[in-house]
Amino acid sequence: MSSTDVIIVKSNGERERFDIKKLETSLAKLNASGRVIGLICDHVVKELREGMSTSEIYTHAFSLLRRHERPVALKYSIRRAVTELGPSGFPFEKFIAEVYKARGYKAETNLSAMGHCVEHEVDVMAWNENKLIIAEAKFHNAIGLKSDLKVALYVKARFDDLKDTLFSVEGKKRKFDEACLITNTKFTSHATNYAECSNLRIIGWNYPKEGNLHSIIEDFNLHPITALTTLSSSEKRDFILKGLVLTKNLSSDILINNSIKETRVDSIIQEIRELHQPYSK
Repeated sequence: MSSTDVIIVKSNGERERFDIKKLETSLAKLNASGRVIGLICDHVVKELREGMSTSEIYTHAFSLLRRHERPVALKYSIRRAVTELGPSGFPFEKFIAEVYKARGYKAETNLSAMGHCVEHEVDVMAWNENKLIIAEAKFHNAIGLKSDLKVALYVKARFDDLKDTLFSVEGKKRKFDEACLITNTKFTSHATNYAECSNLRIIGWNYPKEGNLHSIIEDFNLHPITALTTLSSSEKRDFILKGLVLTKNLSSDILINNSIKETRVDSIIQEIRELHQPYSK
């Protein structure tokens, strides 16, 4: 049986025929070297079996990348790292607030506001002198799950109910200027079609083409601490509980003050520097 005849299982349970070109393309987008792309593809094809999960394929690829091109491996893990901010959506809301702060806004999370008909939870509110934004942060803890039309319809209805609400911002009453649905995964085509038709602003992992969540993370160095391999799972969880969700917020002093041994600090800081390197050939 050739590799093109093998059926693999996606994270959402869907089954599809293995396509080596998809793996090559994903690695090439990260600017992995041709030598390493070939090495990984050869290895995966040898390990391939009927019913193999995309998660297993990722594990094989990540392991080889980490051994040969660690900065590329760290970039390769970003999407999964964002899903590991969970299991609840609250850390993702904090993450989105940090996204807005990096873009020059002040931001708060976990708010409530009375709409025309009913009261609503507001995941994130961000503002500057010129604009007030409210955002719905739709978190999925598996990368294969998508935000569908029902989500878009529901969020649009909530935003419409809040369109005349006066929000209290630093002692002033203001209506929102922009509302946005943000998810850490992808949207279905029905959701994006509806958003474009109804003028609903949405941001997903790879949508829109410019200004999607992945590009925002890279452009502003907004990498989640869950991408780090030099911190244990429990250490990452402790930092997240303290509101430290970004690698850029971790300094030597903060690490030491949070019971990280000094002998480990240099390697953690070095990994953060590698993660923050821009894509390069």
